[in-house]
Amino acid sequence: MIDPDILTAAAQRNVAAALSEDVGSGDLSAQLIDPEHQATARVITRQPGIFCGKPWVDETIRQVNERIVIDWQVADGDQVAANQILFNLTGPAAALLSAERTLLNFVQLLSGTATKTAHYVALIAPYNAVLLDTRKTIPGLRVAQKYAVSCGGGQNHRMGLFDAYLLKENHIAAAGSIAAAVTAARRAQPDVPLEVEAENLDELRQIIEAGADIAMIDNFSLADSAAAVAMAKGQTALEASGGITEKSITDIAATGVDYVSIGELTKNIDPLDLSMRFL
Repeated sequence: MIDPDILTAAAQRNVAAALSEDVGSGDLSAQLIDPEHQATARVITRQPGIFCGKPWVDETIRQVNERIVIDWQVADGDQVAANQILFNLTGPAAALLSAERTLLNFVQLLSGTATKTAHYVALIAPYNAVLLDTRKTIPGLRVAQKYAVSCGGGQNHRMGLFDAYLLKENHIAAAGSIAAAVTAARRAQPDVPLEVEAENLDELRQIIEAGADIAMIDNFSLADSAAAVAMAKGQTALEASGGITEKSITDIAATGVDYVSIGELTKNIDPLDLSMRFL
């Protein structure tokens, strides 16, 4: 799970940027309403899914108007049904209207991410493989989307280029060989997790011999994935990646790989359909 301080800082940055592009110098329509007029609004989901986004709703309200009171009916990670109440908002009507689109945008995107993740987690539940996300995220929303993946039951791969090694074909080409790349990484940062991409079984053999922690088997066939599991067993963990879909993930997990990473968890999102209405 992502560190709470990192999560809070991300929500603050995300909301500030969202309000800047939406509200800008002021909400012209909301300015027509008496600033003291009070209202209560209800936010519901029109479809089932996994709820995610509470820190971004809380932060939106904090930045728009702290006089708004939130009555939460769900928590992040909860399964929600169509037409279920997610939360109620009570406060100045003008402020509620100014906050509406920003908070709905965050919740629909993050709930969509969590919902898709939960679907994929269920597909591989009979096996020991762990579902991972990738760095294929919406720019500026890396922390938010990885948090949503965790709410959906997945696990986070590295946050960025700074917290783990993932040596791919171009790194290996620049270093001269898989062994040379692994040696350089171990010398530079011996305590940092080290993963190396394999494009075939021969490269996997070299990765195992070099002593990497994890080998990413990229676009391997089912037969080669099974062979990789037999080759790496007890020596190097395996992460299957590359073009994995809901149609193929179960068969891939069944080969015995340790991890399955899927970019579409965070890059191809079907947002949850939400609605906010004044009572």
